[in-house]
Amino acid sequence: MTDDKDVLRDVWFGRIPTCFTLYQDEITEREAEPYYLLLPRISYLTLVTDKVKKHFQKVMRQEEVNEIWFEYEGTPLKWHYPIGLLFDLHASNTALPWSITVHFKNFPEKDLLHCHSKDVIEAHFMACIKEADALKHKSQVINEMQKKDHKQLWMGLQNDKFEQFWAINRKLMEYPPEDSGFRYIPFRIYQATTERPFIQKLFRPIASGGQLHTLGDLLKDVCPSAITPEDGEKTTQVMIHGIEPMLETPLQWLSEHMSYPDNFLHISIIPRPTD
Repeated sequence: MTDDKDVLRDVWFGRIPTCFTLYQDEITEREAEPYYLLLPRISYLTLVTDKVKKHFQKVMRQEEVNEIWFEYEGTPLKWHYPIGLLFDLHASNTALPWSITVHFKNFPEKDLLHCHSKDVIEAHFMACIKEADALKHKSQVINEMQKKDHKQLWMGLQNDKFEQFWAINRKLMEYPPEDSGFRYIPFRIYQATTERPFIQKLFRPIASGGQLHTLGDLLKDVCPSAITPEDGEKTTQVMIHGIEPMLETPLQWLSEHMSYPDNFLHISIIPRPTD
Protein backbone atom coordinates (compact mmCIF):
# COMPACT_ATOMS: atom_id res chain seq x y z
CA MET A 1 0.00 0.00 0.00
CA THR A 2 1.12 3.57 -0.48
CA ASP A 3 2.60 4.89 2.73
CA ASP A 4 0.46 7.82 3.84
CA LYS A 5 0.98 7.03 7.49
CA ASP A 6 -0.20 10.46 8.64
CA VAL A 7 -3.62 9.72 7.15
CA LEU A 8 -3.76 6.38 8.98
CA ARG A 9 -2.84 8.13 12.23
CA ASP A 10 -5.41 10.88 11.75
CA VAL A 11 -8.11 8.29 11.13
CA TRP A 12 -7.04 6.18 14.12
CA PHE A 13 -6.86 9.05 16.60
CA GLY A 14 -10.12 10.77 15.57
CA ARG A 15 -12.21 11.55 18.67
CA ILE A 16 -15.76 12.80 19.31
CA PRO A 17 -16.42 14.82 22.49
CA THR A 18 -19.51 13.24 24.02
CA CYS A 19 -21.82 13.96 26.95
CA PHE A 20 -23.66 10.94 28.39
CA THR A 21 -26.79 11.61 30.43
CA LEU A 22 -29.01 9.10 32.20
CA TYR A 23 -32.54 8.72 30.80
CA GLN A 24 -34.93 10.78 32.93
CA ASP A 25 -37.21 7.81 33.80
CA GLU A 26 -34.41 5.66 35.24
CA ILE A 27 -34.83 5.29 39.02
CA THR A 28 -31.84 6.64 40.95
CA GLU A 29 -31.00 7.11 44.62
CA ARG A 30 -29.47 10.51 43.96
CA GLU A 31 -29.04 12.84 41.01
CA ALA A 32 -26.98 11.42 38.16
CA GLU A 33 -24.35 13.87 36.93
CA PRO A 34 -23.59 13.77 33.18
CA TYR A 35 -20.41 11.98 32.13
CA TYR A 36 -18.05 13.41 29.51
CA LEU A 37 -15.79 11.30 27.31
CA LEU A 38 -13.73 11.60 24.13
CA LEU A 39 -15.01 8.67 22.09
CA PRO A 40 -12.62 7.06 19.56
CA ARG A 41 -14.31 7.13 16.15
CA ILE A 42 -12.89 3.75 15.13
CA SER A 43 -14.10 1.80 18.17
CA TYR A 44 -17.47 0.48 19.37
CA LEU A 45 -19.73 1.99 22.04
CA THR A 46 -19.84 -1.13 24.18
CA LEU A 47 -16.05 -1.41 24.07
CA VAL A 48 -15.22 2.07 25.41
CA THR A 49 -18.06 2.86 27.83
CA ASP A 50 -17.17 0.80 30.94
CA LYS A 51 -16.50 4.06 32.81
CA VAL A 52 -19.86 5.45 31.71
CA LYS A 53 -21.62 2.33 32.99
CA LYS A 54 -19.82 2.45 36.35
CA HIS A 55 -20.51 6.17 36.72
CA PHE A 56 -24.29 5.76 36.40
CA GLN A 57 -24.53 2.48 38.28
CA LYS A 58 -23.20 4.30 41.37
CA VAL A 59 -26.46 6.26 41.71
CA MET A 60 -28.82 3.37 40.89
CA ARG A 61 -30.24 0.52 42.90
CA GLN A 62 -28.78 -2.76 41.67
CA GLU A 63 -32.19 -4.28 40.97
CA GLU A 64 -32.85 -1.41 38.52
CA VAL A 65 -29.75 -2.17 36.43
CA ASN A 66 -30.25 -4.32 33.34
CA GLU A 67 -28.30 -4.33 30.06
CA ILE A 68 -26.98 -0.87 29.15
CA TRP A 69 -27.96 0.67 25.82
CA PHE A 70 -27.54 4.08 24.20
CA GLU A 71 -29.81 6.39 22.29
CA TYR A 72 -29.51 9.68 20.42
CA GLU A 73 -32.64 11.80 19.90
CA GLY A 74 -34.93 8.77 20.04
CA THR A 75 -32.74 6.51 17.85
CA PRO A 76 -31.19 3.47 19.60
CA LEU A 77 -27.49 3.37 18.68
CA LYS A 78 -26.29 0.07 17.20
CA TRP A 79 -23.19 -0.96 19.16
CA HIS A 80 -21.96 -3.14 16.26
CA TYR A 81 -21.58 -0.04 14.04
CA PRO A 82 -18.32 1.89 14.62
CA ILE A 83 -18.78 5.05 16.69
CA GLY A 84 -17.64 7.37 13.89
CA LEU A 85 -20.24 5.88 11.56
CA LEU A 86 -23.00 6.36 14.17
CA PHE A 87 -22.02 10.01 14.59
CA ASP A 88 -21.75 10.71 10.84
CA LEU A 89 -25.09 9.05 10.18
CA HIS A 90 -27.13 10.52 13.02
CA ALA A 91 -25.42 13.60 14.41
CA SER A 92 -22.77 15.04 12.09
CA ASN A 93 -24.43 18.44 11.75
CA THR A 94 -25.18 18.97 15.43
CA ALA A 95 -23.23 21.02 17.97
CA LEU A 96 -20.62 19.24 20.08
CA PRO A 97 -20.44 17.59 22.54
CA TRP A 98 -22.55 14.79 21.12
CA SER A 99 -25.39 14.20 23.56
CA ILE A 100 -26.08 10.49 24.16
CA THR A 101 -28.76 9.15 26.50
CA VAL A 102 -28.00 6.08 28.64
CA HIS A 103 -30.64 3.45 29.42
CA PHE A 104 -30.65 0.43 31.72
CA LYS A 105 -34.22 -0.72 31.09
CA ASN A 106 -36.60 -1.53 28.21
CA PHE A 107 -33.90 -2.88 25.87
CA PRO A 108 -35.13 -2.31 22.28
CA GLU A 109 -35.01 -5.91 21.04
CA LYS A 110 -36.18 -4.99 17.54
CA ASP A 111 -33.45 -2.39 17.02
CA LEU A 112 -30.33 -3.63 18.80
CA LEU A 113 -28.27 -6.78 19.19
CA HIS A 114 -27.47 -7.88 22.74
CA CYS A 115 -23.88 -7.41 23.88
CA HIS A 116 -23.27 -9.30 27.11
CA SER A 117 -19.46 -9.36 26.93
CA LYS A 118 -16.41 -8.13 25.06
CA ASP A 119 -16.26 -11.57 23.40
CA VAL A 120 -19.38 -10.65 21.40
CA ILE A 121 -17.68 -7.50 20.10
CA GLU A 122 -14.51 -9.43 19.23
CA ALA A 123 -16.52 -12.08 17.33
CA HIS A 124 -18.36 -9.38 15.33
CA PHE A 125 -15.12 -7.48 14.60
CA MET A 126 -13.25 -10.59 13.41
CA ALA A 127 -16.21 -11.70 11.28
CA CYS A 128 -16.10 -8.32 9.49
CA ILE A 129 -12.33 -8.55 8.92
CA LYS A 130 -12.74 -12.06 7.48
CA GLU A 131 -15.56 -10.92 5.20
CA ALA A 132 -13.45 -7.97 4.01
CA ASP A 133 -10.51 -10.24 3.24
CA ALA A 134 -12.75 -12.63 1.32
CA LEU A 135 -13.59 -9.68 -0.92
CA LYS A 136 -10.02 -8.37 -1.18
CA HIS A 137 -7.90 -11.52 -1.36
CA LYS A 138 -10.30 -14.52 -1.48
CA SER A 139 -9.51 -14.91 2.27
CA GLN A 140 -5.90 -15.89 1.53
CA VAL A 141 -4.25 -13.29 3.77
CA ILE A 142 -6.41 -13.76 6.87
CA ASN A 143 -6.25 -17.57 6.55
CA GLU A 144 -2.45 -17.54 6.37
CA MET A 145 -2.24 -15.55 9.60
CA GLN A 146 -1.77 -17.30 12.90
CA LYS A 147 -4.28 -17.10 15.75
CA LYS A 148 -1.96 -14.73 17.61
CA ASP A 149 -2.08 -12.32 14.63
CA HIS A 150 -5.89 -12.29 14.78
CA LYS A 151 -5.62 -11.63 18.52
CA GLN A 152 -3.15 -8.81 17.91
CA LEU A 153 -5.63 -7.06 15.59
CA TRP A 154 -8.32 -7.27 18.26
CA MET A 155 -6.05 -6.25 21.17
CA GLY A 156 -4.72 -3.32 19.11
CA LEU A 157 -8.26 -2.04 18.68
CA GLN A 158 -9.38 -2.81 22.23
CA ASN A 159 -6.36 -1.13 23.82
CA ASP A 160 -6.13 1.71 21.28
CA LYS A 161 -2.62 0.70 20.13
CA PHE A 162 -2.04 2.06 16.63
CA GLU A 163 1.36 0.41 15.99
CA GLN A 164 0.27 -2.95 17.40
CA PHE A 165 -2.82 -3.00 15.15
CA TRP A 166 -1.14 -1.76 11.97
CA ALA A 167 1.82 -4.17 12.28
CA ILE A 168 -0.70 -6.89 11.31
CA ASN A 169 -3.36 -4.91 9.44
CA ARG A 170 -0.70 -3.73 6.96
CA LYS A 171 -0.72 -7.26 5.47
CA LEU A 172 -4.47 -7.03 4.87
CA MET A 173 -3.93 -3.81 2.89
CA GLU A 174 -1.37 -5.25 0.43
CA TYR A 175 -1.94 -6.85 -2.97
CA PRO A 176 0.31 -8.63 -5.50
CA PRO A 177 2.42 -6.26 -7.64
CA GLU A 178 0.88 -7.64 -10.83
CA ASP A 179 -2.55 -6.45 -9.64
CA SER A 180 -3.44 -2.79 -9.40
CA GLY A 181 -5.56 -3.21 -6.30
CA PHE A 182 -7.86 -5.53 -4.37
CA ARG A 183 -10.28 -7.96 -6.07
CA TYR A 184 -13.27 -6.10 -4.68
CA ILE A 185 -13.60 -3.11 -2.35
CA PRO A 186 -15.20 -3.89 1.04
CA PHE A 187 -17.70 -1.06 1.56
CA ARG A 188 -21.09 -0.39 3.08
CA ILE A 189 -23.21 2.64 2.24
CA TYR A 190 -25.68 3.88 4.85
CA GLN A 191 -28.46 6.38 4.17
CA ALA A 192 -29.91 8.48 6.95
CA THR A 193 -33.26 8.76 5.17
CA THR A 194 -34.04 5.07 4.64
CA GLU A 195 -34.94 2.05 6.78
CA ARG A 196 -32.62 -0.20 4.78
CA PRO A 197 -29.60 -1.07 6.97
CA PHE A 198 -26.96 -0.54 4.27
CA ILE A 199 -26.04 -1.15 0.63
CA GLN A 200 -23.27 -3.62 -0.14
CA LYS A 201 -22.35 -5.24 -3.46
CA LEU A 202 -19.33 -6.42 -5.42
CA PHE A 203 -17.39 -3.50 -6.89
CA ARG A 204 -13.88 -3.61 -8.35
CA PRO A 205 -11.32 -0.84 -7.73
CA ILE A 206 -10.12 -1.06 -11.35
CA ALA A 207 -12.33 -0.61 -14.42
CA SER A 208 -12.12 -3.12 -17.28
CA GLY A 209 -10.07 -0.59 -19.27
CA GLY A 210 -7.47 -0.42 -16.48
CA GLN A 211 -8.36 3.01 -15.06
CA LEU A 212 -8.92 3.45 -11.32
CA HIS A 213 -12.51 3.57 -10.15
CA THR A 214 -13.32 6.58 -7.94
CA LEU A 215 -15.73 7.21 -5.08
CA GLY A 216 -17.98 8.96 -7.61
CA ASP A 217 -17.98 5.86 -9.85
CA LEU A 218 -19.06 3.72 -6.91
CA LEU A 219 -21.88 6.06 -5.95
CA LYS A 220 -23.12 6.37 -9.53
CA ASP A 221 -23.34 2.60 -9.75
CA VAL A 222 -24.65 1.75 -6.28
CA CYS A 223 -26.40 4.83 -4.93
CA PRO A 224 -27.05 7.31 -7.77
CA SER A 225 -29.32 9.45 -5.58
CA ALA A 226 -26.18 10.60 -3.71
CA ILE A 227 -24.74 12.20 -6.86
CA THR A 228 -25.79 15.77 -7.56
CA PRO A 229 -26.98 16.24 -11.17
CA GLU A 230 -24.86 18.78 -13.06
CA ASP A 231 -27.65 21.33 -13.18
CA GLY A 232 -29.04 20.50 -9.74
CA GLU A 233 -28.54 21.72 -6.22
CA LYS A 234 -26.47 19.58 -3.86
CA THR A 235 -28.88 17.94 -1.40
CA THR A 236 -26.69 15.28 0.21
CA GLN A 237 -23.32 14.91 1.93
CA VAL A 238 -21.13 11.84 1.48
CA MET A 239 -19.20 11.31 4.73
CA ILE A 240 -16.35 9.01 5.71
CA HIS A 241 -14.71 9.61 9.11
CA GLY A 242 -16.45 12.97 9.45
CA ILE A 243 -15.13 14.45 6.20
CA GLU A 244 -16.47 14.70 2.66
CA PRO A 245 -13.84 13.10 0.41
CA MET A 246 -13.64 14.39 -3.16
CA LEU A 247 -15.66 12.19 -5.49
CA GLU A 248 -12.55 11.93 -7.74
CA THR A 249 -10.65 10.06 -4.98
CA PRO A 250 -9.60 6.56 -6.15
CA LEU A 251 -11.50 3.86 -4.28
CA GLN A 252 -8.36 1.75 -3.85
CA TRP A 253 -6.65 4.60 -1.96
CA LEU A 254 -9.75 5.15 0.19
CA SER A 255 -9.93 1.45 1.00
CA GLU A 256 -6.29 1.36 2.09
CA HIS A 257 -6.38 4.55 4.16
CA MET A 258 -9.93 5.40 5.19
CA SER A 259 -11.32 1.97 6.08
CA TYR A 260 -12.28 1.36 9.70
CA PRO A 261 -10.28 -1.28 11.61
CA ASP A 262 -12.84 -3.88 10.44
CA ASN A 263 -11.38 -3.22 6.93
CA PHE A 264 -14.64 -1.82 5.53
CA LEU A 265 -15.24 1.64 4.12
CA HIS A 266 -18.33 2.83 6.01
CA ILE A 267 -19.87 5.58 3.90
CA SER A 268 -22.75 7.75 5.18
CA ILE A 269 -25.14 9.56 2.86
CA ILE A 270 -26.89 12.28 4.84
CA PRO A 271 -29.13 15.22 3.94
CA ARG A 272 -27.18 18.44 3.45
CA PRO A 273 -28.04 20.88 6.26
CA THR A 274 -30.15 23.85 5.22
CA ASP A 275 -28.82 27.12 6.58
